[in-house]
Amino acid sequence: MHTLFLRMTGTPSALRRWLLCGAMLLSPWAQAGYFTWDMVELPASSGASCGNGTPYRFFVNRTPLNHDVAITFEGGGACWDQNACEGKGEYAASNPDGIPPDYMKSLKYMAARGLVTPFSSRLDPLQKVRTQDWSLVYLPYCTGDVHAGQALVVYADADPAHPRVQHHQGQVNIRAAMAWLRSHWGRPDNLLVGGFSAGGVGSTVNYQTVRQVLAPSGQSSLLADSGPLFSAPRGNTPQQSPSLPLHERIRQAWGLDGPQGLVTQLARKIPGLDTNNLGSLNAALARKYPQDRFGYLVFQTDGTFSGFSYTDFFPDIANEPDPDVRAQKLNALWRTDLANWLPLLDAAPNIDYHVPFYRDFNDSHCLTIVDFSGTGIQEQGLTDISPFVDNLLDRGPTMRNVEADQVSDLTQWLSPILRLLNRIL
Repeated sequence: MHTLFLRMTGTPSALRRWLLCGAMLLSPWAQAGYFTWDMVELPASSGASCGNGTPYRFFVNRTPLNHDVAITFEGGGACWDQNACEGKGEYAASNPDGIPPDYMKSLKYMAARGLVTPFSSRLDPLQKVRTQDWSLVYLPYCTGDVHAGQALVVYADADPAHPRVQHHQGQVNIRAAMAWLRSHWGRPDNLLVGGFSAGGVGSTVNYQTVRQVLAPSGQSSLLADSGPLFSAPRGNTPQQSPSLPLHERIRQAWGLDGPQGLVTQLARKIPGLDTNNLGSLNAALARKYPQDRFGYLVFQTDGTFSGFSYTDFFPDIANEPDPDVRAQKLNALWRTDLANWLPLLDAAPNIDYHVPFYRDFNDSHCLTIVDFSGTGIQEQGLTDISPFVDNLLDRGPTMRNVEADQVSDLTQWLSPILRLLNRIL
């Protein structure tokens, strides 16, 4: 192997990496459980489970070349009623029937063999990120509670004769998964905690747990994509803080304020957390871990997370027959929440954010899925988010990018794969 590496040093870096990784996949390391996705099924005694009560499974892909770890929280809707928890509806919870053992082996599941995001891919043909050389952990999402709940709820609002018993056990799953990682892998050196959509929220609200249990000896960072935990003080009106009705609903449905609920747990561990404003967690985390870096990504025109956040709580949106008018109303509320959120992030020097206008893919939802094309801010000379990600990991100067241009993104370049997916989906 050493001789092969020396012979490859004169080849282009991308080709060299592919050849080296290919050689690794054929080496005895691969036979020893490295460079391949392995399933971990948590025992029922841990309390972990998917929403339908089946075992919670997560997946690991280990390397012997370093002791750095990148963790990805999967996204996919949420639920607080029967239909959504059963996977029905536009914003329904994903994987209502649990996580199959071959979840990382097939393209038919959300993970798409790890290709759903470059941060969960070892040999990604579409986008290079440095964490592809780290040990990888993929946390599927099957509880409908943005990886945050601890409640057993019976939903019978859609079909009383056949109620849905929903195990909102997201927080329990993460605690059990982190305990397994610490027991089997020990402390990592560098750690990146990230996620997309519901996983963006999940990575934020579980950062304290992950950080505390794994206790990395080197640098630790958060990269939360398109799952903003907006500021929504309980004393405000929904017009002042449009996410407030959503926050009130999930606090009750998912047991967040219970004795073992996530808000209760975080209040004990994070000084300065305002339990009457879930959005205060962003700055409170940054203050507790001043040496860590926290990065947040979101589009100004995200039509998916805004729909999930407001549709059930604003009748004028839910009843709007014109899809264009509905989108305009959603975006007006979204921009109100953004305007309230960014100043809170500015209060901590170790928080970075990147807020471009639009991407003609997935309703401008998620910057890190598939690849990074279309995520730049042209007026700042950024073609995509790669410099932002590298700066976060390198501990460079704080980057706070907000796109003013509301036109250029409408005709920006997208990769061939995103254009193809636009035609298929």
